[in-house]
Amino acid sequence: MLELLKYNGVMNTLNNKQRAQLIAVLVEGNSLRATARICDVAFNTVLKLIPQIGTVCAEYQDKAFRNLKCKRIQCDEIWSFCYAKQKNVPEDKRGLFGYGDVWTWVAMDAETKLVPSFMVGNRDAQSAKMFIDDLASRIANRVQLTTDGNKVYLEAVEGAFGCEVDYAMLIKMYESSQEVTRYSPARCTGCKGTPITGNPEFKYISTSYIERQNLTMRMGMRRFTRLTNAFSKKIENHAFHLALHYMYYNFVRIHKTLRMTPAMKAGVTIIFGRLKRSRGSWIQNESLP
Repeated sequence: MLELLKYNGVMNTLNNKQRAQLIAVLVEGNSLRATARICDVAFNTVLKLIPQIGTVCAEYQDKAFRNLKCKRIQCDEIWSFCYAKQKNVPEDKRGLFGYGDVWTWVAMDAETKLVPSFMVGNRDAQSAKMFIDDLASRIANRVQLTTDGNKVYLEAVEGAFGCEVDYAMLIKMYESSQEVTRYSPARCTGCKGTPITGNPEFKYISTSYIERQNLTMRMGMRRFTRLTNAFSKKIENHAFHLALHYMYYNFVRIHKTLRMTPAMKAGVTIIFGRLKRSRGSWIQNESLP
């Protein structure tokens, strides 16, 4: 992902206080134009900040999330689109990554609520392999892993973890007679936990937390909201904003159940950074906590 997030621009028009204000508005789910209006700055000023802050956030998390002692990981993919809806993509851009359907792969620790790995890609075997390989490289111990019934996970998990994982799929069953609407699947009639590798504990075969995380993403990033004109126009900015969102989620935002940040619960950091202080440090300092 870091190759996608390279940016050589220089931001020298905003001081740290102004940048912190822009970031504070962005991470609460506002669009770029709404952020510009609220903070009384030009739209291009906000647009230019996204690559810079996104690069730093991605590099920071890439370094910090190593040798994690997670116990139960849940994975899922969430749909969004970039440039245009798939049916409206011009002929000369069809089949190119970043035009039309885009999928965000996310892994979450069910105990600490930490999101140690996320990736923007397609919903195919290649993207699944890249995502699971990245996840495996960050875990220091054997984990219980749960995914949905997407078959691309099977080969990806076997290739990344081998037999050193307790892996299960949660397969959902739907009413075949119910008509599928535009934004909702048919009614779920049940779930079936299917062990694949190792000895996963049946009571922990679940994707509830990661599916709730999908809602957090759609509420926290305007470009993920359905039926909006704030969708991503460039795949690079899509990835930048995702890195910013998870920097805020993992290190700054207090989780209501944990009463601390996910990074603190996971032992990645023992410091709670106040919003202004921590956001300023994302720009000035890339050192680990």
